[in-house]
Amino acid sequence: MAKSNTLAIDFGTSNSAAGIMVNGKPYLVELEAGKTTIPTSLFFDFEGQKILFGKPANKALIEGYEGRFMRALKSILGTSLMREKRRMMGETLDFIDIISRFLKEIKTRAERACHQEFDTALSGRPVYFHSGNAVKDAQALADLTQCYLKAGFRDVHFMYEPEAAAIANHALSDDGKAGLIVDIGGGTSDFCLFKSKGTGIDILASHGVRVGGTNFDKSISVDHVMPLLGKGSDIRNEMGAGTLTAPNGLFQDLATWEKIPFLYSADTRRMVKNLHHLAVEKPLFARLESVLTHELAHEMAFAVEHGKIRLNKGLNDHSMIDLGFVENGLNVNISKQDLTGSLAAHAQKIQDCAKETLVLAGLPATSVASVILVGGSSLMSVVERAMMDIFPTATLKYADAFTAIVDGLVISSADKNLR
Repeated sequence: MAKSNTLAIDFGTSNSAAGIMVNGKPYLVELEAGKTTIPTSLFFDFEGQKILFGKPANKALIEGYEGRFMRALKSILGTSLMREKRRMMGETLDFIDIISRFLKEIKTRAERACHQEFDTALSGRPVYFHSGNAVKDAQALADLTQCYLKAGFRDVHFMYEPEAAAIANHALSDDGKAGLIVDIGGGTSDFCLFKSKGTGIDILASHGVRVGGTNFDKSISVDHVMPLLGKGSDIRNEMGAGTLTAPNGLFQDLATWEKIPFLYSADTRRMVKNLHHLAVEKPLFARLESVLTHELAHEMAFAVEHGKIRLNKGLNDHSMIDLGFVENGLNVNISKQDLTGSLAAHAQKIQDCAKETLVLAGLPATSVASVILVGGSSLMSVVERAMMDIFPTATLKYADAFTAIVDGLVISSADKNLR
């Protein structure tokens, strides 16, 4: 059985996957029982003194294990948070260490499943980790490279994620006509304009913007959940009359997947206790204190994500974000109109980036025959509407949301130039 010695890895903000070429065809590794994808989640289990990965990490959080949960780690690449040291289970770690351990776990599981060692990785990457900031963007790539090397790979190569998706899904585009890959992932939105040519493709332009599913979740949470914890409410001055608005930054961070672990600190808890003492609406800050005391912010983020998905998929115009784990009977009713309003600014950025991709390729919108949606968040109705507004004559097509990129990476991993 002929196998590639390069492991293709789609390290995603929300989910990850890996695969190799076997006898000229892509083979995706089973990273969890019966699954070729794994949630990009870690849980430091303080009681068991071990790190849990993927679904067991998510389960440990939901079941209330004592420890520290982490998700959306890809969003930290290129930021100062990457090298902040944290004491975890007797070790002093930064996020280079933490991400490399997740990548090493993928490597180990792939080697066990394929009965071979991998010393080279072909990794997907967004077109821009940080759109509009070339320094942070370059640092993000350097950070990710270091993570792969620390995970045990001797060499790592990178490919733009939308280009990988184009390679895997060129058959969905009419031969000789332009197709557009729309890859809305957890942290970025990426585009690739291409033309199918026989069994291959010509890349016309690739572009991206730092907007993704976690940004969607944050906006929904800030608009509809955080007011239940005190966002926008009044805080009395410590001395004298008058009030101030509760600090907005706290609620922004509480709604941001990758920043949540940093809020479970003594300083933040003291600040919130003081806000509770001075609050005009004390019950709201009692809830906020409870969220921080019992470390429930990630569970709130999951509840927002699930509510968003239910509303987007459902036939009803309303859905519910269940917050009963914070307070018995607490929930948020949200409508499709609410969803559209919360995501409008993100949809506009995605639409603008798609238009910029056309400019880079020097093509009119009417030349695009197929718009191919990949990535879980591309299935949001606001994304579909944004694309059809630009490309009304194109056919909207759907690829596998979770494996479109890794399939293309696997096909590309057979390129001898990677050796």
